Amino acid sequence: MFENLTDKLEQTFKRLRGHGRITEANVAESLREVRTALLEADVNFKVVKSFTDSVRSQAMGQDVLQSLTPDQQLIKIVQEELIKILGGEAARVDLKGRQPVVLMLVGLQGSGKTTTAVKLALHLKKQQKRTPFLVSADVYRPAAREQLRTLCEENGLPVYESGENDAPLDICRAAVDKANQRLCDVLVVDTAGRLQIDEEMMQELVAIRAALEPRNIVLTVDAMIGQDAVNQAQGFNDALDLTGVILTKMDGDARGGAALSVRSVVGKPVLYVGVGEKADALEPFFPDRMASRILGMGDVLSLIEKAEQAVDKKAAPKLEQRMRKGEFTLEDFQTQMQAIKKMGSIGGLLDMVPGGRKLTQQVDMGQAEKELKRVEAIINSMTLKERRNPALLNGSRRRRIADGSGTSVTDVNRLMKQYLEMRKMIQRMKKSGGKRRGLLNRLSTPFQ
Repeated sequence: MFENLTDKLEQTFKRLRGHGRITEANVAESLREVRTALLEADVNFKVVKSFTDSVRSQAMGQDVLQSLTPDQQLIKIVQEELIKILGGEAARVDLKGRQPVVLMLVGLQGSGKTTTAVKLALHLKKQQKRTPFLVSADVYRPAAREQLRTLCEENGLPVYESGENDAPLDICRAAVDKANQRLCDVLVVDTAGRLQIDEEMMQELVAIRAALEPRNIVLTVDAMIGQDAVNQAQGFNDALDLTGVILTKMDGDARGGAALSVRSVVGKPVLYVGVGEKADALEPFFPDRMASRILGMGDVLSLIEKAEQAVDKKAAPKLEQRMRKGEFTLEDFQTQMQAIKKMGSIGGLLDMVPGGRKLTQQVDMGQAEKELKRVEAIINSMTLKERRNPALLNGSRRRRIADGSGTSVTDVNRLMKQYLEMRKMIQRMKKSGGKRRGLLNRLSTPFQ
């Protein structure tokens, strides 16, 4: 996300580094480039004007003009203003009040509302220890309720089963009763959408709101449609008074204009962003972290949180103990790879590392993902004994493994060479004693 905007801003600040001091002239030139970059990212025109005016007034201050590091000063100001237009403080869904707390999802067809309902329920279950219950009030789209039921079954979430001829309002009321019976504390309501905003849809949503009195009315909107996303948010907010927005398909949006415009134009916070198709591909929206990503500074806090969620808390200490003894098997290697895989794509992880975007431009990310899959296939083709004792891997065994994984013996040999080099490094750290104990601890937890 934000690839185009990040590249343009990095080029702008790089040119500014050649100046000894910041002046009105180079501030004006830089802001012209920033303005163009924001408009090309499909940020709302009024938001761009307000943003550049604010940056200009701060950059012209006496302290900044006398600075010996004009690029750093301007980056600091731009970062602070980005955080402001993104919403300042991070906002979350309100789960206080009478249970089940009703969370009503609204949006047009194709915005990813149903998949987002499941992602959100799963997030609340795993991260906030809630007991969610889901219901589809969409009686118009073919197989809408079937889609929600299937996704809920795949992810171990309870869902209300309505009758074929039930009306949306009756379905919602019955779902509240069912959630109470099952002692579920959150009810996620997946409402019907249309291809565009119309009066009939809004009347139905207003009626559901009046009947359920939801604590949260959250709009799901496709980030890839740019300014239309902001217009949709405005239309739904005028009718329903939204409490927040979830931007879906952010991983496919290289511009990011919707995220930079929604809060300023509509006045409602972005709560989450969808960053993939998997059920766990929903990230809380942090304005300060997103501003850092936009400026190419990475997002280390989110990276650490992903690592903590991916790591098996019981297995990590045992792995650390083995590594301290100089023991590291292919089974351990496989465990580490699976943890990294849970954290997301390589490109997405590198985006969170300061300066990592430059590496993604130099490396073929698609090829890197294929290589990881190849390595995983090779290890999966080994027996448990072979993974735990790689010394058993003679020529015939390597041939069998290559045939079983759809790779070549050369691929298997290359993996073994990499593994042996890693094992030697761990054994050297073991010999160095306590000085590198902290590093061994980090190696047992990916990216920590």
